Amino acid sequence: MEKVVVGMSGGVDSSVTAVLLKEQGYEVIGATMNLWEKGTENTAIIDAQNVAHTLGIEHYVLDFRDGFKKAVVDYFISEYINGKTPNPCIMCNRYIKFGALINEAKTLGADYIATGHYARVNYNDPTKRYEIKKAANDKKDQTYVLYSLSQEQLAHVLFPLADYSKEEVRKKAGEIGLIVANKPESQEICFVDKDYTDFIEKNTDYKSKTGNFVDKSGKVIGKHKGVINYTIGQRRGLELSLARPLYVVDIDVKNNIVVLGDNEDLFSDVLIAHDLNFIPFERLTDEMQVAAKIRYSQLPAKATIRMIDDDTLECRFDQPQRAITKGQAVVFYDGDVLVGGGVIV
Repeated sequence: MEKVVVGMSGGVDSSVTAVLLKEQGYEVIGATMNLWEKGTENTAIIDAQNVAHTLGIEHYVLDFRDGFKKAVVDYFISEYINGKTPNPCIMCNRYIKFGALINEAKTLGADYIATGHYARVNYNDPTKRYEIKKAANDKKDQTYVLYSLSQEQLAHVLFPLADYSKEEVRKKAGEIGLIVANKPESQEICFVDKDYTDFIEKNTDYKSKTGNFVDKSGKVIGKHKGVINYTIGQRRGLELSLARPLYVVDIDVKNNIVVLGDNEDLFSDVLIAHDLNFIPFERLTDEMQVAAKIRYSQLPAKATIRMIDDDTLECRFDQPQRAITKGQAVVFYDGDVLVGGGVIV
């Protein structure tokens, strides 16, 4: 019997993941990663323990707080301080959920780990590589946050929810009587309570410095509260009395300046990305037509990608895209196949 460690977050998706794998004949072990909260008395861990007890499976609490702080929290803080808008979930997947968890699973004698992500993995015999494909339910597809996974990681990953809708998952949980069947989804960054700027100042020596809002010509049009309070495309919260709506179009950390412009100034048809990872092949050798996403919630847009150097590419869109943001991920698709992605610079 093959053994699988399920990363149980205390939510309904990972809980039903454990259910499905048990039904498929795997020996299932539950593992909840303690990433930020102090101690073990938190709702996520308690809910996961209750689900594991209901299913009659072993459950472990894994203390990954040190690794999570270094790989995810410190990165998150550094990116904001440097005028970028990071995606901590992607880093967590790369280094913690599909890095540290796989290593821990090996010590437990497991063949695989599994999570509640809506995505599918399959092995392509002609190319001898693992592929990630979109989930059957496009509304729940989570492949965007998985682009950085390696072939070694994909060889040990299961995604049982690939063919399910959220409604079907909740129904399955309800039929079994799991306490998490109707638990709401978490929409926030797991380690930030409310305000990420407050979080940064409480957890570092960094203090926001007021500076100038300027227009594209460099004319001062007001005072900002500190560069970490703004992101590209932002309109609300500028606290300026203006004759027309203006948007954040650039952030100059070195000079402590936030540049404002019109909505049309936010559109561009080209971006540069680095820190690349490709999944169906090791490296991109020729120009490639893809569908590209510059944020999780965006619909893919037609584009052409080409390498500039060993770890930098240009992505040129057929139609200009709004608010391309430094620090966010750009992710590429060929039909339903996840080609890969990188970080926008």
